Amino acid sequence: MKLTKGDKDIAKNIIPLRNDRIILDIHLAQMYEVETRALKQQVRRNLDRFPEDFMFELNASEIDLMVSQNVIPNKGVLGGAKPMAFTEQGVAMLSSVLRSKKAVEVNIAIMRTFVHVRRILEDNQELAKQVKQLEKKYDEQFQIVFNAIKKLIEKKNPPRNPIGYKAKEKK
Repeated sequence: MKLTKGDKDIAKNIIPLRNDRIILDIHLAQMYEVETRALKQQVRRNLDRFPEDFMFELNASEIDLMVSQNVIPNKGVLGGAKPMAFTEQGVAMLSSVLRSKKAVEVNIAIMRTFVHVRRILEDNQELAKQVKQLEKKYDEQFQIVFNAIKKLIEKKNPPRNPIGYKAKEKK
């Protein structure tokens, strides 16, 4: 499954934070074509549907991190409010809170993108595992070569006659 341009736009908004992948409320609001404050209002009216592993507010250091990584252009775009971060499950729960046709379409695209991102990460982990196995295998083979080179270096060479001109001593 290849990502469409819309899916790629969603994927760039999936951010690793607190050992999870999240999407910020400001990005979700843009995707749903609603104001951020309206999205937050709906979530606050239904907080029982959003436990900490579905949605959380960023703390000051996380906000600074988001600004420094250009995820958020500056703190001013937040209007003084703390951004809400939604995990994959939180985004799925949003579909029960936001009921517009656009929200349903966007949620489907977001869920597909989360699955695609997860698959890519799993593939990368498998590739990293294979590379480590190859490194171990070839490190052992090359260790023999390195040991042989070390032995050659350690052998004392017999003294050799100097090469070159000898200057005559002045009398």
